[in-house]
Amino acid sequence: MLIGNIILAFGIDAFALPSKLIVSGSSGVGIIIKQFLPVIDISTTVFIINMLALVVGYFYLGKEFIAGTLVSSFAFPFFLAFFENIPSLAHLTNDRLLSAIFAGICTGIGLGIVFRVGYSTGGLDIPPVIFNKKFGFSVGTMINVFDLVILIGQIPFSNFEGILYGIICVLVSTYLIDRAMMLGESNVQVIIISDRYEEIARMIYRDVDRGVTFLNVTTGYLRNETKAILVILSRRQYTSFNEDVQKIDPYAFVIASDVHSVKGRGFTLPDINLPRNY
Repeated sequence: MLIGNIILAFGIDAFALPSKLIVSGSSGVGIIIKQFLPVIDISTTVFIINMLALVVGYFYLGKEFIAGTLVSSFAFPFFLAFFENIPSLAHLTNDRLLSAIFAGICTGIGLGIVFRVGYSTGGLDIPPVIFNKKFGFSVGTMINVFDLVILIGQIPFSNFEGILYGIICVLVSTYLIDRAMMLGESNVQVIIISDRYEEIARMIYRDVDRGVTFLNVTTGYLRNETKAILVILSRRQYTSFNEDVQKIDPYAFVIASDVHSVKGRGFTLPDINLPRNY
């Protein structure tokens, strides 16, 4: 969680702010307030917003939710202030396109890591959850509404190029949030349709050390009743596994697709020691 906050704060201080890009969240509010009150640092504004959001969230969402965001609410403005006091970071690049891309990369990866471990960065992540609980509005929709209002609020203080580069930053960060949340959890789901399904299943138990699920299927043309094998593998296992299936049945019909967040035996729970002579 701390690593995610560090990456997020670094991206804003090193790339977004020096290039005057529009950004969302409490940092965006800080940019707007700084235009009217230059003496107030953005990190100070972010801290105040986080504290107010925590107080409101405590009454509407309860202790458990607030406990999960408490550390981020202090950590993010702290790291934001820390990087603000390193002047050299503001001169890493003078290319606004590079700044937009890397600001989006840092923001997306930082937020994705924080969300991945089950926390939020506090601040303006909390009001959408309250709106969802009290009025039934979608959390995702309310986050987009808040972000849109904040981005529009920065337009008077940014030139047209800054707005366009800011849009690039938001698009990159939005894409990478999902990627970072699923980092390391990508596996391959394989469905094998073959008359020799029992032999293939034994090979999986014996050589791949994975469990299987049998699916009852009916072939479309001949209407034959048979079974298909469903198995989840790591990417590293798939190539050799496919070769082994072809050795058993060269005519096997094999379907492979990416899956994420697999839970259960062999992945998030201990393996079952199956007899090797099954």
